Amino acid sequence: MENMDDTSGSSFEDMGEMHQRMKEEEEEEEAEGEAGAAEEEDGEFLGMKGLRGQLGRQVADQMWQVGKRQASKAFSLYANIDILRPYFDVEPVQVRTRLLESMIPVKMINFPQKIAGELYGPLMLVFTLVAILLHGMKTSDTIIREGTLMGTAIGTCFGYWLGVSSFIYFLAYLCNAQITMVQMLSLLGYGLFGHCITLFVTYNIHFHSLFYIFWLGVGGLSTLRMVAVLVSRTVGHTQRLILCGTLAALHMLFLLYLHFAYHKVVEGILDTLEGPNMPPFQRVARDIPVVSNAILNTTAKAVALTL
Repeated sequence: MENMDDTSGSSFEDMGEMHQRMKEEEEEEEAEGEAGAAEEEDGEFLGMKGLRGQLGRQVADQMWQVGKRQASKAFSLYANIDILRPYFDVEPVQVRTRLLESMIPVKMINFPQKIAGELYGPLMLVFTLVAILLHGMKTSDTIIREGTLMGTAIGTCFGYWLGVSSFIYFLAYLCNAQITMVQMLSLLGYGLFGHCITLFVTYNIHFHSLFYIFWLGVGGLSTLRMVAVLVSRTVGHTQRLILCGTLAALHMLFLLYLHFAYHKVVEGILDTLEGPNMPPFQRVARDIPVVSNAILNTTAKAVALTL
Protein backbone atom coordinates (compact mmCIF):
# COMPACT_ATOMS: atom_id res chain seq x y z
CA MET A 1 0.00 0.00 0.00
CA GLU A 2 2.81 2.34 0.85
CA ASN A 3 4.31 1.57 -2.52
CA MET A 4 1.03 2.40 -4.20
CA ASP A 5 0.82 5.75 -2.38
CA ASP A 6 4.36 6.59 -3.40
CA THR A 7 3.59 5.73 -7.02
CA SER A 8 0.41 7.82 -7.07
CA GLY A 9 2.27 10.76 -5.53
CA SER A 10 5.03 10.59 -8.11
CA SER A 11 2.45 10.35 -10.89
CA PHE A 12 0.75 13.51 -9.64
CA GLU A 13 4.08 15.23 -9.58
CA ASP A 14 4.78 14.11 -13.13
CA MET A 15 1.42 15.42 -14.27
CA GLY A 16 2.17 18.78 -12.67
CA GLU A 17 5.54 18.95 -14.35
CA MET A 18 3.99 18.06 -17.72
CA HIS A 19 1.33 20.71 -17.25
CA GLN A 20 3.98 23.25 -16.34
CA ARG A 21 6.03 22.32 -19.40
CA MET A 22 2.99 22.67 -21.68
CA LYS A 23 2.31 26.13 -20.31
CA GLU A 24 5.93 27.11 -20.89
CA GLU A 25 5.81 25.78 -24.44
CA GLU A 26 2.57 27.68 -25.11
CA GLU A 27 4.11 30.85 -23.71
CA GLU A 28 7.20 30.32 -25.89
CA GLU A 29 5.02 29.81 -29.00
CA GLU A 30 3.05 32.94 -28.20
CA ALA A 31 6.28 34.88 -27.73
CA GLU A 32 7.61 33.52 -31.03
CA GLY A 33 4.32 34.47 -32.75
CA GLU A 34 4.47 37.98 -31.38
CA ALA A 35 8.11 38.27 -32.47
CA GLY A 36 7.20 37.00 -35.97
CA ALA A 37 4.33 39.52 -36.23
CA ALA A 38 6.65 42.30 -35.12
CA GLU A 39 9.21 41.20 -37.69
CA GLU A 40 6.52 41.16 -40.41
CA GLU A 41 5.42 44.68 -39.42
CA ASP A 42 9.04 45.80 -39.46
CA GLY A 43 9.49 44.17 -42.87
CA GLU A 44 6.38 45.94 -44.23
CA PHE A 45 7.63 49.25 -42.86
CA LEU A 46 11.08 48.66 -44.31
CA GLY A 47 9.45 47.67 -47.61
CA MET A 48 7.56 50.99 -47.75
CA LYS A 49 10.75 52.84 -46.99
CA GLY A 50 12.57 50.87 -49.68
CA LEU A 51 9.82 51.64 -52.22
CA ARG A 52 10.00 55.33 -51.41
CA GLY A 53 13.77 55.20 -51.72
CA GLN A 54 13.50 53.57 -55.15
CA LEU A 55 11.00 56.20 -56.33
CA GLY A 56 13.30 58.96 -55.09
CA ARG A 57 16.25 57.47 -56.91
CA GLN A 58 14.22 57.13 -60.13
CA VAL A 59 13.08 60.77 -59.94
CA ALA A 60 16.66 61.89 -59.27
CA ASP A 61 17.91 59.81 -62.22
CA GLN A 62 15.27 61.32 -64.52
CA MET A 63 16.16 64.85 -63.44
CA TRP A 64 19.82 64.08 -64.02
CA GLN A 65 19.12 62.73 -67.50
CA VAL A 66 17.03 65.78 -68.42
CA GLY A 67 19.73 68.15 -67.21
CA LYS A 68 22.36 66.14 -69.06
CA ARG A 69 20.39 66.34 -72.32
CA GLN A 70 19.93 70.09 -71.97
CA ALA A 71 23.60 70.57 -71.26
CA SER A 72 24.56 68.43 -74.26
CA LYS A 73 22.26 70.51 -76.49
CA ALA A 74 23.86 73.70 -75.20
CA PHE A 75 27.35 72.37 -75.82
CA SER A 76 26.40 71.08 -79.29
CA LEU A 77 25.43 74.59 -80.46
CA TYR A 78 28.86 75.03 -81.96
CA ALA A 79 28.42 71.75 -83.83
CA ASN A 80 25.10 73.04 -85.24
CA ILE A 81 26.91 76.15 -86.47
CA ASP A 82 29.40 73.88 -88.20
CA ILE A 83 26.52 72.47 -90.25
CA LEU A 84 25.94 75.90 -91.84
CA ARG A 85 29.63 76.70 -92.26
CA PRO A 86 30.03 75.00 -95.72
CA TYR A 87 27.31 77.25 -97.16
CA PHE A 88 29.21 80.41 -96.14
CA ASP A 89 32.80 79.23 -96.62
CA VAL A 90 33.65 81.12 -99.81
CA GLU A 91 36.44 83.39 -100.95
CA PRO A 92 35.75 87.00 -102.05
CA VAL A 93 37.29 86.23 -105.45
CA GLN A 94 34.75 83.46 -105.99
CA VAL A 95 31.88 85.79 -105.04
CA ARG A 96 33.13 88.40 -107.52
CA THR A 97 33.36 85.77 -110.27
CA ARG A 98 29.85 84.52 -109.58
CA LEU A 99 28.47 88.06 -109.61
CA LEU A 100 29.90 88.57 -113.08
CA GLU A 101 28.67 85.16 -114.24
CA SER A 102 25.14 86.00 -113.05
CA MET A 103 24.95 88.62 -115.82
CA ILE A 104 26.16 86.33 -118.63
CA PRO A 105 23.58 83.85 -120.01
CA VAL A 106 25.09 80.58 -121.22
CA LYS A 107 23.24 78.61 -123.90
CA MET A 108 23.96 75.03 -122.88
CA ILE A 109 20.96 72.70 -122.83
CA ASN A 110 22.48 69.23 -123.28
CA PHE A 111 24.23 69.22 -119.89
CA PRO A 112 23.06 70.67 -116.54
CA GLN A 113 24.81 73.92 -115.80
CA LYS A 114 26.66 74.19 -112.51
CA ILE A 115 25.04 76.15 -109.65
CA ALA A 116 27.04 77.38 -106.68
CA GLY A 117 25.81 75.75 -103.48
CA GLU A 118 26.65 78.66 -101.16
CA LEU A 119 24.53 81.36 -99.55
CA TYR A 120 27.05 84.05 -98.61
CA GLY A 121 26.82 85.96 -101.88
CA PRO A 122 23.01 85.81 -102.13
CA LEU A 123 22.61 86.91 -98.51
CA MET A 124 24.90 89.90 -99.02
CA LEU A 125 22.99 90.84 -102.18
CA VAL A 126 19.70 90.78 -100.28
CA PHE A 127 21.13 93.10 -97.61
CA THR A 128 22.51 95.32 -100.36
CA LEU A 129 19.07 95.53 -101.93
CA VAL A 130 17.64 96.52 -98.53
CA ALA A 131 20.19 99.34 -98.24
CA ILE A 132 19.41 100.54 -101.79
CA LEU A 133 15.67 100.65 -101.01
CA LEU A 134 16.32 102.74 -97.91
CA HIS A 135 18.59 105.03 -99.92
CA GLY A 136 15.89 105.44 -102.55
CA MET A 137 13.31 106.36 -99.92
CA LYS A 138 15.61 109.04 -98.53
CA THR A 139 16.39 110.56 -101.93
CA SER A 140 12.74 110.55 -103.03
CA ASP A 141 9.86 112.66 -101.70
CA THR A 142 8.76 109.96 -99.28
CA ILE A 143 8.10 111.28 -95.76
CA ILE A 144 9.78 108.89 -93.37
CA ARG A 145 7.99 108.92 -90.04
CA GLU A 146 9.34 105.83 -88.33
CA GLY A 147 13.09 106.03 -88.70
CA THR A 148 14.26 104.41 -91.91
CA LEU A 149 11.55 101.73 -92.12
CA MET A 150 14.21 99.06 -92.23
CA GLY A 151 11.73 96.39 -91.15
CA THR A 152 9.55 96.97 -94.21
CA ALA A 153 12.54 96.81 -96.58
CA ILE A 154 13.93 93.67 -94.93
CA GLY A 155 10.53 91.98 -95.02
CA THR A 156 10.06 92.81 -98.70
CA CYS A 157 13.49 91.63 -99.85
CA PHE A 158 13.74 88.52 -97.72
CA GLY A 159 10.10 87.68 -98.39
CA TYR A 160 10.74 87.74 -102.13
CA TRP A 161 13.99 85.77 -101.89
CA LEU A 162 12.67 83.02 -99.63
CA GLY A 163 9.10 82.96 -100.90
CA VAL A 164 9.84 82.89 -104.63
CA SER A 165 12.69 80.40 -104.13
CA SER A 166 10.34 78.05 -102.27
CA PHE A 167 7.61 78.44 -104.91
CA ILE A 168 9.98 77.86 -107.84
CA TYR A 169 11.52 74.88 -106.05
CA PHE A 170 8.05 73.37 -105.59
CA LEU A 171 7.26 74.04 -109.23
CA ALA A 172 10.60 72.51 -110.27
CA TYR A 173 9.73 69.42 -108.25
CA LEU A 174 6.47 69.12 -110.15
CA CYS A 175 8.26 69.66 -113.47
CA ASN A 176 10.96 67.10 -112.57
CA ALA A 177 13.82 69.63 -112.66
CA GLN A 178 17.17 68.65 -111.17
CA ILE A 179 17.72 71.37 -108.56
CA THR A 180 17.89 71.54 -104.77
CA MET A 181 16.55 74.18 -102.41
CA VAL A 182 20.01 75.54 -101.61
CA GLN A 183 20.82 75.79 -105.32
CA MET A 184 17.53 77.60 -105.94
CA LEU A 185 18.29 80.10 -103.16
CA SER A 186 21.77 80.67 -104.58
CA LEU A 187 20.49 81.06 -108.15
CA LEU A 188 17.76 83.56 -107.27
CA GLY A 189 20.03 85.40 -104.82
CA TYR A 190 22.71 86.02 -107.42
CA GLY A 191 19.92 86.99 -109.82
CA LEU A 192 19.23 90.00 -107.58
CA PHE A 193 22.54 91.52 -108.67
CA GLY A 194 20.87 93.03 -111.73
CA HIS A 195 18.13 94.50 -109.54
CA CYS A 196 20.71 96.13 -107.27
CA ILE A 197 22.52 97.78 -110.22
CA THR A 198 19.28 98.98 -111.84
CA LEU A 199 17.79 100.47 -108.68
CA PHE A 200 21.02 102.08 -107.52
CA VAL A 201 21.46 103.91 -110.84
CA THR A 202 17.82 104.90 -111.34
CA TYR A 203 17.36 106.10 -107.73
CA ASN A 204 20.15 108.63 -108.28
CA ILE A 205 19.34 109.52 -111.92
CA HIS A 206 15.59 110.08 -112.20
CA PHE A 207 14.76 109.28 -115.82
CA HIS A 208 12.08 106.74 -116.64
CA SER A 209 13.63 106.01 -120.03
CA LEU A 210 16.92 105.18 -118.33
CA PHE A 211 15.10 102.84 -115.96
CA TYR A 212 13.47 100.94 -118.83
CA ILE A 213 16.84 100.59 -120.55
CA PHE A 214 18.40 99.13 -117.38
CA TRP A 215 15.26 97.06 -116.74
CA LEU A 216 15.49 95.37 -120.14
CA GLY A 217 19.29 95.28 -120.32
CA VAL A 218 20.67 94.53 -116.84
CA GLY A 219 17.55 92.97 -115.32
CA GLY A 220 16.91 91.00 -118.48
CA LEU A 221 20.45 89.58 -118.54
CA SER A 222 20.23 88.32 -114.95
CA THR A 223 16.82 86.80 -115.69
CA LEU A 224 18.08 85.10 -118.85
CA ARG A 225 20.96 83.64 -116.86
CA MET A 226 18.55 81.98 -114.42
CA VAL A 227 16.29 80.82 -117.25
CA ALA A 228 19.24 79.23 -119.06
CA VAL A 229 20.26 77.32 -115.93
CA LEU A 230 16.73 76.01 -115.36
CA VAL A 231 16.34 75.04 -119.02
CA SER A 232 19.51 72.94 -118.80
CA ARG A 233 18.14 71.13 -115.73
CA THR A 234 14.58 70.50 -116.97
CA VAL A 235 13.37 67.86 -119.43
CA GLY A 236 10.38 68.58 -121.68
CA HIS A 237 9.30 71.69 -123.58
CA THR A 238 6.09 72.21 -121.61
CA GLN A 239 7.86 71.88 -118.25
CA ARG A 240 10.56 74.31 -119.35
CA LEU A 241 7.99 76.83 -120.55
CA ILE A 242 5.99 76.72 -117.31
CA LEU A 243 9.00 76.84 -114.98
CA CYS A 244 11.10 79.42 -116.83
CA GLY A 245 8.13 81.63 -117.77
CA THR A 246 6.97 81.80 -114.14
CA LEU A 247 10.45 82.67 -112.86
CA ALA A 248 11.06 85.32 -115.55
CA ALA A 249 7.68 86.99 -114.97
CA LEU A 250 8.10 87.12 -111.18
CA HIS A 251 11.68 88.40 -111.38
CA MET A 252 10.98 91.21 -113.89
CA LEU A 253 7.73 92.28 -112.23
CA PHE A 254 9.44 92.48 -108.85
CA LEU A 255 11.91 95.00 -110.28
CA LEU A 256 9.03 97.10 -111.63
CA TYR A 257 7.32 96.94 -108.25
CA LEU A 258 10.43 98.12 -106.40
CA HIS A 259 10.90 101.09 -108.71
CA PHE A 260 7.33 102.35 -109.12
CA ALA A 261 5.04 100.94 -106.42
CA TYR A 262 7.17 100.20 -103.34
CA HIS A 263 7.33 103.79 -102.03
CA LYS A 264 3.63 104.36 -102.65
CA VAL A 265 2.71 101.17 -100.84
CA VAL A 266 4.85 102.18 -97.85
CA GLU A 267 3.26 105.63 -97.78
CA GLY A 268 -0.18 104.03 -97.91
CA ILE A 269 0.65 101.77 -94.98
CA LEU A 270 1.89 104.74 -92.95
CA ASP A 271 -1.20 106.79 -93.81
CA THR A 272 -3.40 103.89 -92.74
CA LEU A 273 -1.61 103.40 -89.42
CA GLU A 274 -0.97 107.04 -88.44
CA GLY A 275 -3.27 109.18 -90.56
CA PRO A 276 -2.58 111.20 -93.72
CA ASN A 277 -1.94 114.53 -91.96
CA MET A 278 0.33 113.21 -89.24
CA PRO A 279 3.50 115.34 -89.11
CA PRO A 280 6.88 113.65 -88.71
CA PHE A 281 8.40 113.25 -85.30
CA GLN A 282 10.37 116.30 -84.14
CA ARG A 283 12.39 117.16 -81.09
CA VAL A 284 11.20 120.29 -79.27
CA ALA A 285 13.61 122.15 -77.00
CA ARG A 286 12.34 122.90 -73.50
CA ASP A 287 12.15 126.48 -72.20
CA ILE A 288 14.48 126.77 -69.20
CA PRO A 289 13.50 129.69 -66.89
CA VAL A 290 16.18 132.28 -66.10
CA VAL A 291 17.16 132.19 -62.42
CA SER A 292 18.21 135.52 -60.90
CA ASN A 293 21.51 136.02 -59.08
CA ALA A 294 19.71 137.03 -55.88
CA ILE A 295 17.99 133.65 -55.61
CA LEU A 296 21.28 131.88 -56.21
CA ASN A 297 23.04 133.94 -53.50
CA THR A 298 20.25 133.28 -50.99
CA THR A 299 20.37 129.56 -51.66
CA ALA A 300 24.16 129.46 -51.27
CA LYS A 301 23.96 131.32 -47.90
CA ALA A 302 21.31 128.92 -46.63
CA VAL A 303 23.45 125.92 -47.54
CA ALA A 304 26.50 127.50 -45.82
CA LEU A 305 24.54 128.16 -42.60
CA THR A 306 23.25 124.57 -42.62
CA LEU A 307 26.77 123.19 -42.88
